Amino acid sequence: MPSRLSLLPKEMDMNALTLMNLSKVYRDSWGRKVVALRDVTLQVKRGEIFGLLGPNGAGKSTAFKIVLGLIHPSSGSGVMFDRPLGSLDGRRRLGFLPENPYFYDYLTPQEFLNTCADLAGMRRAERRRAVPEVLERVGLDPGEKRRLRKFSKGMVQRVGLAQAIIHDPELMILDEPMSGLDPAGRALFRDVILDLKARGKTVLFASHILPDVEAICDRVGIIADGRLRRVGTVGDMVSNDAGGFEVEVAGVPETLIQSWEAEGILHHRGERVLVAAGSQHDLETRVQQVFRSGGALLGVNRRQATLEDVFLSELSESKTQGAA
Repeated sequence: MPSRLSLLPKEMDMNALTLMNLSKVYRDSWGRKVVALRDVTLQVKRGEIFGLLGPNGAGKSTAFKIVLGLIHPSSGSGVMFDRPLGSLDGRRRLGFLPENPYFYDYLTPQEFLNTCADLAGMRRAERRRAVPEVLERVGLDPGEKRRLRKFSKGMVQRVGLAQAIIHDPELMILDEPMSGLDPAGRALFRDVILDLKARGKTVLFASHILPDVEAICDRVGIIADGRLRRVGTVGDMVSNDAGGFEVEVAGVPETLIQSWEAEGILHHRGERVLVAAGSQHDLETRVQQVFRSGGALLGVNRRQATLEDVFLSELSESKTQGAA
């Protein structure tokens, strides 16, 4: 990953967002230092969908707040569309959906979006055209007369996406956009995000729903303990991580099944048992256990790693390094 000094102007021009050696340190109520971000360097290319993965407290929301200009970094810097982070010109080209949106609940969706469009500097004629169009895009009735206070969490989330895109921004930052949505809502959000990409927009979003990330992201970044640990395409991440093996057996004694359950490697039990082996050594151990117990070996399959495997592996390594 390029350092601050190695980023050329031409390379930066290809990026919608560039973060360079970004760190953020807070003080808790006792005056102790809390490090939220640690030397994060990241480039989000124009026109791509970038997914940021990390557990709660990893630093995702802190990074978003810095990009939005809501807080300042303790060190490092950033550029959004060739403008310093927090600049008025950059923020005009930005749309944002927070993780837990809260809006004026006495307004209807149309009234709320008209207010947002007005604040974004849209003319009245533009607002009249854009508001019903955007409401339809997020699956809401443009003629809805109910106040937002009567909306479900999923419907409020749709309104939140609508306000993020009403002014046709070039970069969308979406913090947990699929949260609280049913399967139909998630599918609609995925379609909207893919449509934004097709229109040449850039989308940066955080999510805990890994299948959605795998389905639509061009690249992903894994952040843990404030550090950006890994960046790449899902295909590259998965292909570079060995998925291990799955061993199918039958006729093994209950004591061995209980032992595998205790290790957390038993995937399926019944007439046949599917047990995981993370390495060649683990595979040999499992096979020997089966033969010694008098069981039958039905098959051995190489297991393809998933994004979840990569994600959990990075979190585990981060915890190990933190403990050390």
